[in-house]
Amino acid sequence: MSKANVVDSSAWLEYVGGTERSSLFAEAIEDVDNLYVPVICLYEVYKKMLRERGDDAAFTVTTIMRNGHIVDIDSALAVSAARYALPLADSLIYATARKCNAILWTQDGDFDGLSDIRYIPK
Repeated sequence: MSKANVVDSSAWLEYVGGTERSSLFAEAIEDVDNLYVPVICLYEVYKKMLRERGDDAAFTVTTIMRNGHIVDIDSALAVSAARYALPLADSLIYATARKCNAILWTQDGDFDGLSDIRYIPK
């Protein structure tokens, strides 16, 4: 049985941007049955794509993201996230990974050293 995965926003942007680093995150993103997508990642990726590439690109990316299991923010997740000494979005992403018993795939140094992280330095 595959381990559940959560992919943070910057890793999503590498993947959908087709950068040289995109293949580093493909394993987690393409395993859609085991992919959990924090709603905050959907927001961050959509907003950046909308600003930089326009409506069609932003819509296409979020369609890809919705192939995974979208995890909404509820009161329990918000309270859980508040316990982490991370910025707001990072706290919500990490709390989502913990809630889903998932590995968090990231290139964000804020997560380095936390449990169940697949940290790939940029």
